Amino acid sequence: MRRPKLSRLAGVITTAAAIFATGALAGDPAAALDPDVVRSFTSTDGGDGTFSVPLLNSDVPDVSVAMVPAAESGEGRDVYYMLSTTMHLSPGAPIMKSYDMVNWETVTYVYDRLSMGDASSLRNGQNSYGAGQWAGSLRYHDGRFYVAFNTNNIDGAYIYWTDDIEDGAWTKIALGRGFHDLSLFFDEADGGTPYIFHGGGTTSAVRLSDDLTKVVAEYPDIVTYRDLADPGITPAYEGQQVFWFDGYYYIPTITWPPGGNRQVVLLRSKELLGRYTAAGGANTYEARTVLASDGFAQGSLVPVTTDGETSWHGFFFRDTYPIGRIPALIPATWSDGWPTFGDAGRVTRGSEFEQLIELPADLAAAQRLKSVVASDDFSNDAPHRAFRDIEWDLPDVPEAPAPGERLVNGDFETGSLAPWKLQYTAALDVVADPADAAGHVLSVSGRVNNGSGPGQAVEGGLMRSATYEGSMRVRYDEGPESMTFILGLSYGGRINQVAAATAKRGEWVTVAGRLTAPADADIASATLVVETPWAPNQTPADQVDYLVDDLSFAPAAVTQQFPTEAEYAYNGSDLDLAWEWNHNPDNRHWSLTERPGWLRLTNGSVVTGKATYSKAPQTELAYLEEARNTLSQRTFGPKSSAEVALDISAMSDGDVAGIATYARSFAYAAVKRVEGHNTLGVVQRLQPFSDAFDQDAAEAFVPGSTVQLGDSAVVHLKADADFASKPGQLWVQFLYSLDGQNWAPLGAPAGPLVQDWSLSHFMGYRFGIFNYALAQAGGHVDVDHYLLSGTLTADAKALDRSLLDASIGEAQGIREAQIDAELWAELQAALTAAQAVSGPSTQNQIDAPAYRLAALVAQAKVGATDPTPTPTPTPTPTPTATPTPTPTATPTPLPSSSPTPTPPAPVDIYVTPGFHRVNGRTWYTSCEPYSQTWRCRTEIWATTVAQVGGAFASTTGWTFNNLTYLPLLTRQQWAGNPLGNAGSWTSADGRQWRTECDTAATGRGGCRSYIRADVVTSKKGKDGAWTHRITTEWVFNNIVRFAR
Repeated sequence: MRRPKLSRLAGVITTAAAIFATGALAGDPAAALDPDVVRSFTSTDGGDGTFSVPLLNSDVPDVSVAMVPAAESGEGRDVYYMLSTTMHLSPGAPIMKSYDMVNWETVTYVYDRLSMGDASSLRNGQNSYGAGQWAGSLRYHDGRFYVAFNTNNIDGAYIYWTDDIEDGAWTKIALGRGFHDLSLFFDEADGGTPYIFHGGGTTSAVRLSDDLTKVVAEYPDIVTYRDLADPGITPAYEGQQVFWFDGYYYIPTITWPPGGNRQVVLLRSKELLGRYTAAGGANTYEARTVLASDGFAQGSLVPVTTDGETSWHGFFFRDTYPIGRIPALIPATWSDGWPTFGDAGRVTRGSEFEQLIELPADLAAAQRLKSVVASDDFSNDAPHRAFRDIEWDLPDVPEAPAPGERLVNGDFETGSLAPWKLQYTAALDVVADPADAAGHVLSVSGRVNNGSGPGQAVEGGLMRSATYEGSMRVRYDEGPESMTFILGLSYGGRINQVAAATAKRGEWVTVAGRLTAPADADIASATLVVETPWAPNQTPADQVDYLVDDLSFAPAAVTQQFPTEAEYAYNGSDLDLAWEWNHNPDNRHWSLTERPGWLRLTNGSVVTGKATYSKAPQTELAYLEEARNTLSQRTFGPKSSAEVALDISAMSDGDVAGIATYARSFAYAAVKRVEGHNTLGVVQRLQPFSDAFDQDAAEAFVPGSTVQLGDSAVVHLKADADFASKPGQLWVQFLYSLDGQNWAPLGAPAGPLVQDWSLSHFMGYRFGIFNYALAQAGGHVDVDHYLLSGTLTADAKALDRSLLDASIGEAQGIREAQIDAELWAELQAALTAAQAVSGPSTQNQIDAPAYRLAALVAQAKVGATDPTPTPTPTPTPTPTATPTPTPTATPTPLPSSSPTPTPPAPVDIYVTPGFHRVNGRTWYTSCEPYSQTWRCRTEIWATTVAQVGGAFASTTGWTFNNLTYLPLLTRQQWAGNPLGNAGSWTSADGRQWRTECDTAATGRGGCRSYIRADVVTSKKGKDGAWTHRITTEWVFNNIVRFAR
């Protein structure tokens, strides 16, 4: 059900052709959406001013959203950024961007690698499945961006910050302790004091130092579930995020009452620290269940500013497995300081709402083609990102002893005893081997105690902390039925056991084991000895004669892997931001440069089958889960298809390579090479899971799914993921082709793949491209492309070129002079790829180039009709309804000398003189001294509508946008001037003014002023005709920024 509109198109409209309509589009992400609207696979934008929930139809959990107001965004409009959770994936903590909170794209990540440790890197049997980065908090404060999150297995919580959220590097602060489901909060009511709120079943907080590096005060149990009367609150409420507006602190939380579903309980208080600052230590927090509908819960409250007024809404996610945890923007109405979300509190999957933010038509069309997934031709054309360039302090690799045998004459084949020597009393004789007359063994007889036997000094002594392997064969023929024999190492005044085994009388036994030399013992000299166990009051039965042979003692082969700089060093390859690796990649073993236009995956190690999950249950990982350098993207619903082409000619024996849909349960289609022969088949690992796990059996090909590939060097694979046919289940049909034209299924659909609630993975299913080795390192596969579609082969639809052909036509109509050079180059490359589509055999082969080109065409059409200004134009703005005021008072006190303006940040169009192209629009800013400060005037090239002679007429040209007073005077110096103080007033000419300061729209340290004026509001109807009407509104006019 649709909600009433909460925002509308204001008086200025932009003249740009609407994005093309193409008829029914193959691969539409939601059947309920209008098929005539061009949208990405992860957009639920209806194209008619509405959207449906949940958004994105893909796994984007633990959402935290921050808004940058138009005055600070540098883009002339409010911009929203969203943080999500990606746990063990690398890069991690994605930052997504939107203008309307409906359509999102990934613009950066907080980190390339969370750690270089074994768990983050699938090294030495360790992993971070179900761990790594958990629910976090994104904040924008004083022009800086902050991200805080907790980790389950990497030393607690971290804060990262940057001044440039899209292109900058992040600075990392380790807090050294954990905070469950933390929320970073700057208390603007108290000068921006920083806190971290956290807890489960309780709301606790710590206050941080101003530099955020340490905890300076603790506030446990500010409020607990026992203090709250709302029936929805539970002892396990969590996922708290803190907000302040309209005089209240609000904390949305998630609860899950017994027998119920996930729901939002909202806490509020006028005292942030509750009982710690309230009179008598009383609880100040109230609680109310504000959303209990279809499982939408946990996330942010988000501000929307319309015509100078700010309203707050919900941004919560929903468990929608097996796709994952999917977010939703849920409109709210407020009464007495409490929200009602959705349609009178009702929100269900598929609910439709009016857009909260109305964008110009061309910009809205471009936003609908933003996505969190992407096809890729692996052309290495993605920009290099600063977050990837992090140096690590790696631990020193311990020195290893030189390999080789440390004993001499351990097999006695020379027939001599030397250099073996007697320990205590016994007879040592080299005798013929009873089993081989040509061989020799050592006979030990006449023993008088357990230590009587042979010994040999270890050549060169031992190396501290090094591991050694020792072994021997031993036999005795007279005495008790069994006897234990010990291979020991004598150093530091004692015998240290290397190995022990129990022999049966008359039988040879092998004794073998390991010893790691201590780091702090005297091991410069050591002697290897053979003994039997010590016991008091030994009898002759304890001192048996024996034969010993094949004694050996040598450094153990070093199998432990250590992190190296080459593992993370930049290898010249840059992937699209839609990609994430399954744990840290090893950059030595993947490349986009070794074979241009292809992704190369090289096996740098061999899977062991011995790794176990880091979280319960403690069972072994599958080979697929242990493999490094698996490259992954999100799947999307209700149907998603991924197509790849693999060159398998350089695989080694024992290699397995293919495409997977995976979580802990998984299915994949892969090529396996055995004795030089390549077999293609399907593997599936389904629930229930058992404690006993045989990797070879679990990852054997499903009967009836195999194909012998013969001498084929390239195989095309297609994974068709169907989330729609059976609720709560994913079924995957794999197909193959040897020529890219003729396709055949690989057996029946694999499934059902469902959610694993052990939290061993705790994310939705992903597509993954992988290559792992069972026998030897060094083999590789090359991947030619990754093509996405929302149409499955089983849908039996005719191939649809309508979007492709329409996009080509639109692209050909765009001229180079209309857009910037970088966008023009991208557009031409995408056009060439689209025009090259000939004789496609799958919808993927059409949709991948079509959606890429359509997105670039839409981007180019945003303001594409704007002129390209000459270097020295003289703007002559003629605003129709937005006057330029003169301050009614001069700021005091006066500075002692005329201020010199600080050069503004280049990305801020409001304070940077000259022409700017931002969001496809053309802006012009000029700055001049004014009174005791400087001010800048910003204009925009746009079409305005005014009433002339009783009729409405439009004019295209420069129009006034706003004035910005530079931050050269302090807040105190603006005292008495209404432009620098919150309130309402009437100017000398009788006009009404209103100023707001330190709000979500202005940011801390500034004010925005509005004037009451008549404006023309224009709206385009469904028939394409424009209607106009005059309304009286608050119109944004100027910004004051205070010096600090």
